[in-house]
Amino acid sequence: MATKVEEAIGPANDNVTVAPTIDPRIHDTRPEAKPELDGARMDSLDRMVRAMQARVTQGVSPTSIAAAMTDWMVHLMRSPGKQIALSQEAARKAAQLWLYAMQTAAGQDAEKVAAPQDDDHRFDDAAWSAFPFNVMEQNFHAVEAWWHSATTGIRGMAPAHEKQVWFLARQVLDMMAPANVPWLNPTILNRTAEEGGQNLLRGFQNWMRDLERQVAGKGPLGVEGFKVGEDVAVTPGRVVYRNDLIELIQYAPTSEAVEAESVLIVPAWIMKYYILDLSPHNSLVKHLVDQGHTVFIISWKNPSAADRDTGIDDYRRDGVMAALDAVSKVVPDQKIHAAGYCLGGTILSIAAATMARDGDDRLASLTLLAAQTDFSDAGELMLFIDEAQVTFLEDMMWDQGFLDTTQMAGAFHALRSNDLVWSRITKTYVLGDRDVMTDLMAWNADPTRMPYLMHSQYLRGLFLENRLTAGRYAVEGRVIHLGDIKAPIFAVGTLKDHIAPWQSVYKVRLFTDTEVTFVLTSGGHNAGIVSEPGHPRRHYQIMLMGKDDAYIDPDTWSTLAERKDGSWWEAWQAWLVDHGAGTKVEPPAMGRQREGLLPLEDAPGTYVFQR
Repeated sequence: MATKVEEAIGPANDNVTVAPTIDPRIHDTRPEAKPELDGARMDSLDRMVRAMQARVTQGVSPTSIAAAMTDWMVHLMRSPGKQIALSQEAARKAAQLWLYAMQTAAGQDAEKVAAPQDDDHRFDDAAWSAFPFNVMEQNFHAVEAWWHSATTGIRGMAPAHEKQVWFLARQVLDMMAPANVPWLNPTILNRTAEEGGQNLLRGFQNWMRDLERQVAGKGPLGVEGFKVGEDVAVTPGRVVYRNDLIELIQYAPTSEAVEAESVLIVPAWIMKYYILDLSPHNSLVKHLVDQGHTVFIISWKNPSAADRDTGIDDYRRDGVMAALDAVSKVVPDQKIHAAGYCLGGTILSIAAATMARDGDDRLASLTLLAAQTDFSDAGELMLFIDEAQVTFLEDMMWDQGFLDTTQMAGAFHALRSNDLVWSRITKTYVLGDRDVMTDLMAWNADPTRMPYLMHSQYLRGLFLENRLTAGRYAVEGRVIHLGDIKAPIFAVGTLKDHIAPWQSVYKVRLFTDTEVTFVLTSGGHNAGIVSEPGHPRRHYQIMLMGKDDAYIDPDTWSTLAERKDGSWWEAWQAWLVDHGAGTKVEPPAMGRQREGLLPLEDAPGTYVFQR
């Protein structure tokens, strides 16, 4: 029998061999000899045990880690040349560090032993340049560089295991960095001396306050200042359609005439939709409405254990397609500009390819915001994706019915432990400084869950097996092909994206057969998208690649694409107008009563408040 994953997206291997059916009449039918029943019971027991283990490890598979470490140790032991090279590097670094220490102790200039990674800002304070702290900093970077050499470049080691082992080594190194030790960190020592220890008292008070809020189930301090519907998600509109999975919000016009084609935004269901409708000054929705667009957005339901069997095709059918059908009724006889953010862009791509296969040409354009279609190089998140890890996560979700918000947050924090864990602990609980809460930070503290079946299908079909661009992703029993999409594409990648690296987002150019306008903007996965006009220090690169143009690799693209200061929002808005009918019409009514789309609650609706 096919699994629910295979029913939704096709078999993992085209050459599937089906085991012959065994006639139970020729076997022992005594109650104590029912292998099917006993097998199901034992499988449930195994899954229950693994689910309990997963709760302890926050979903990280010990088997996956053990396999990577074993691969590394075995191949390193079989590489005497590598061992000699590492010994020589260690001796050389030690000698250089000793010389550096002697010279700087005498007040002389000295050549540094090792340089920090580009995104490492733990030692930016000028106090780290004074002896002996400069020696500690250089020692840390030298050790970090040595461990990078020790865990990479070992012949015969699986590339995925190499990345995992270096990632694990980096986690340990980050934890042990001198910047995290109060009596070795000059910034902390100077602050403590200047304030007479008051920073330590404030830090302790911060820790107690945060612990109290965590025990009480409250969000971070300051989120109360960003209430949904009052401070954020305040662009006027109405819910005009609702089913068991989505609420569709239609926003009220602010101009006497609007573009003929409307805009439908599909956010990721891993997040609340209002990241695209934060405060009035940085709301992408409000920006589009003020520029004369009729805007609709999907607000996803926050699934519970009861939604465990909601699959990825439910999100396509009852999410994207249901919203498109509703928009087509509110604004009939007009095409639609569809935009998808992150995971919403992936499901929108699947929907668009399915529509193209079935002759549905309602899309005027397709916009992908930090959204991947190919997952062969999906960044550091792939460190968590192998058969052992996916199975471990599946058992955890099978037990509880969903992937919890804390389990997702743990994985994302691990990817950037410097910024999101250790540096934050030092700043908040030792230096006694607390970040001022912002609307984006408050939104980030309001996550959603993902149902068991959908997340399992997503991990296996897209991340693990990369079926969408391999020509093996089936919708309703038939394979879809991204090359069938003929609507022009506007794709946005962000420079510092740890979730959807821009080079991976750029790959949509490889697998589609239409014009692609690609934008690379400053910022990360969230801040790069929330990049309103007037935001300081924002810039982006943009280039149109025609359907018949020769392929340009990402690195070459980055050297050729025009760089512009400011917000990419304005370029996108102009692109939407250029790819529309070029006509202005009266704003449509809110909903469409004769089609059964009655205006319901005011925006932001009800699903966004689900916890």
